[in-house]
Amino acid sequence: MDKELIIRSSPEAVDFALLKDGKLIELHKEEDGNNFAVGDVFIAKVRKAVPGLNAAFVNVGYEKDAFLHYHDLGPKMSSLLKFTKSVSTGKLKDFSLKNYPFEKDIDKDGKITDVLKSNQSILVQIVKEPISTKGPRISSELSIAGRYIVLVPFSDRISISQKIESKEEKERLKRLVRSITPPGFGVIVRTVAEGKKVAELDKDLQNLLSRWTAMCKKLHKANHPAKVLGELNKASSMLRDIFNDTFTGIHVDDDALYVQVKEYVQQIAPKKESIVKLHQSTVPIFEKFGIERQIKTAFGKTVSMSKGAYLVIEHTEALHVVDVNSGNRSNKANSQEDTALEVNLISATEVARQLRLRDMGGIIVVDFIDLNTAEHRKKLFNHLRDEMKDDRAKHKILPPSKFGLIQITRQRVRPEMNIKTREDNPNGFKGEEVEAPINIVPKITHDLEQLLKKDYKKVTLNTHPFIAAFLTKGFPSIRSKWFFEHKKWVKIQPRDAYTYLEYHFNDQNGKQIK
Repeated sequence: MDKELIIRSSPEAVDFALLKDGKLIELHKEEDGNNFAVGDVFIAKVRKAVPGLNAAFVNVGYEKDAFLHYHDLGPKMSSLLKFTKSVSTGKLKDFSLKNYPFEKDIDKDGKITDVLKSNQSILVQIVKEPISTKGPRISSELSIAGRYIVLVPFSDRISISQKIESKEEKERLKRLVRSITPPGFGVIVRTVAEGKKVAELDKDLQNLLSRWTAMCKKLHKANHPAKVLGELNKASSMLRDIFNDTFTGIHVDDDALYVQVKEYVQQIAPKKESIVKLHQSTVPIFEKFGIERQIKTAFGKTVSMSKGAYLVIEHTEALHVVDVNSGNRSNKANSQEDTALEVNLISATEVARQLRLRDMGGIIVVDFIDLNTAEHRKKLFNHLRDEMKDDRAKHKILPPSKFGLIQITRQRVRPEMNIKTREDNPNGFKGEEVEAPINIVPKITHDLEQLLKKDYKKVTLNTHPFIAAFLTKGFPSIRSKWFFEHKKWVKIQPRDAYTYLEYHFNDQNGKQIK
């Protein structure tokens, strides 16, 4: 299994595409100026506590107040409040928590008004980015994520990832981490720590402790609200969370980002440094790896699969509905039940991919083709569960209901990835959209004739692949007719990223002709 991370940079945003054996499985975007990313820590002020919700609204600097529920305060809330006040006023200069006296734990079934008051300073962490009309969801149980471990201030617990199955390995890691963790801090050991030596874990821990110290130093005389600890940039945080030995390539098209990524990979996996490569081709990076084409075929309402089957994906405010259709599949199986099972297994794999790709969250209901035998229903359920094992978002899958529906809940911490695949039909009524190419050859021909009257030695036409194919296929092709008429050969370059109506002419130096 090969994994590749493709990073495309632009002035407005950085796009990340994760490929598994050449197939797109995750797509992320880091927009310039996103100040409320998951993991960011803010010093903020409580706006008001609402007893009816047992929650508080907190001003973190976003247009809508952040939501803090009582259950997200954490048992050591009193200690955190006291610590924050002491550090902010400059009374406390030692941030190690080594000799810091902890307050009594708050009541787990208590009331928000007993703990928080309006205008109170509080340290909070973003756990869910602003989505739709809602402000960020926050927690005051702080955690700082590293490569192998997660540091939890004001705790004494050592937890091991449930994905590490070996009991002996769990005990070994627990023993090692306990021996290096300073008092006042807890640690969560991540899955990638499996088999690692104490020196690597300690290096990660010291890095996290230095980040904690740097954050505490910012608290003194800090404005309210203010970000005091930012997550790593998206490239580094993605690599931190998903990088492993199966990665065969990381391709970047920006010099500065390339250096940044190379340095980070050198830190976490020196032997893999050589897989980081700078993309210098004139062909855009997402087209080089076939990502643009996959995006356009994967984000529509209808998603095609092998053997003629397809999914129809509908999004509503309350939930997402996925309908499985066998399509025009020729029935080579022995029975209708075998056909249904085969289509359902193909669909389960695609559903798991679509959830990660679109970052769909909340409730997802999948209407698979009805299966009559309990054995087949169990096989489908197990297959879907296995396909979703690699999904980093917390999720739960229920067995098929009597109606053949499988319900999935999936944690959503960021806005859903939504890419428009339809475009306005220029030949239709206002508001009408199409998902098929429009024949714009007459307009291209007219513009080309105007250019060829000028003294351009070589002209390259960049256009959508469907339009490019239309111009070059057949005999005589339209391009051949242009040559016979104007005595100049026009190079045609297909561009997956272009809309159907988009095209540009370049001169011999690759510069766009106005």
